Amino acid sequence: MSANAETQAGKGNVFLRNCWYVAAWDHELIDGKLLRRTLLGEHVLLYRGESGRTVALADRCCHRGVPLSMGRLEGDCVRCMYHGLKFDATGKCIQIPGQDMLPAAMRARSYPVVVKGHVVWIWMGDPAGADPALIIDFPYLSDPAWKGLPSYMHYQANYLLIVDNLSDFSHLAFVHTNTLGGSEEYAYVTKPMNIEKLERGFGMERWHHDAEPPPFHRRVIPDKTGKLDRRNSFEMHIPGIFLMKTLFSPAGSGLTEGLDRGVRQYRNCQFMTPETERTTHFFWTYLNDFEGDDSTISHSLLASLIEGFMEDKALIEAQQRDLETDPDFPMLAIRADAPLTHFRRTLTKLIAAEQGQVNASARPGQ
Repeated sequence: MSANAETQAGKGNVFLRNCWYVAAWDHELIDGKLLRRTLLGEHVLLYRGESGRTVALADRCCHRGVPLSMGRLEGDCVRCMYHGLKFDATGKCIQIPGQDMLPAAMRARSYPVVVKGHVVWIWMGDPAGADPALIIDFPYLSDPAWKGLPSYMHYQANYLLIVDNLSDFSHLAFVHTNTLGGSEEYAYVTKPMNIEKLERGFGMERWHHDAEPPPFHRRVIPDKTGKLDRRNSFEMHIPGIFLMKTLFSPAGSGLTEGLDRGVRQYRNCQFMTPETERTTHFFWTYLNDFEGDDSTISHSLLASLIEGFMEDKALIEAQQRDLETDPDFPMLAIRADAPLTHFRRTLTKLIAAEQGQVNASARPGQ
């Protein structure tokens, strides 16, 4: 398989389906809201029933194809407000006004969902494989000691271009000089350390010693001028799950030896879920453990992250538009792309294996 084929993984409406994706934050389903969201090219209805159960159904009434998200929540069920058919949380039609017989075929597809750490996870593939133990654990999301504001952004770009962006932090120096990065020096004096190839992704660590605090951090600390040592350590997991630990410590205070004098810590998670082959749902939160009961820091960090992500978004969406005009453009790799190449190659193999299994099961006599 060519390097360019790996670069284009995810095109042609081909996605890895037998894995957990983020469908929503749990707060998006409050007050009986019927949330319509397109995931991997499929229209899905998400809601929380009156019992507290979270439900995901195909957002289409099997009678005349009207979106169930235009319907009415009744307990844990949803009623189509076109002809009144009622569906339970499994997607089974349990009532047809004026008709006693309920054909077994009258149902909506149901998707496995799990709520964990305020995240609604959905399994878009074979329900038999939907093991909740496969969901990535990020305990800071449910730890009250870590504060943050869950957020969402929509991209007019393929999700893998966002994965690319997060895989090489040298871009902080150029895209985010005045926001998240701090200076172009970051790209020249820091190098990835402890690069680890994982079974379904990669891990990496990057240090920046004796540096000025980047603007987003300077805004939330008392000492605005003191030099800092900065460590970013992160993991990227298939299909598009980014988890990062960031530590700032006064320069030379011993953080490199594992000490924690004067450390400020952040925990960052970002989830890229394909909407279509050219659009993406982007969920994130940036957590800290030092603001206490004052949410001012969380609000400041949210504003900083939005500012920085909008810089990424402008660049990535422009990249998407140009790639669409020349889909065979051969992206050339540099040394820093080695972890990303591993990620792309692993994802491509998983998609190919999954598609092979689907095709095999469809052959006559199988």
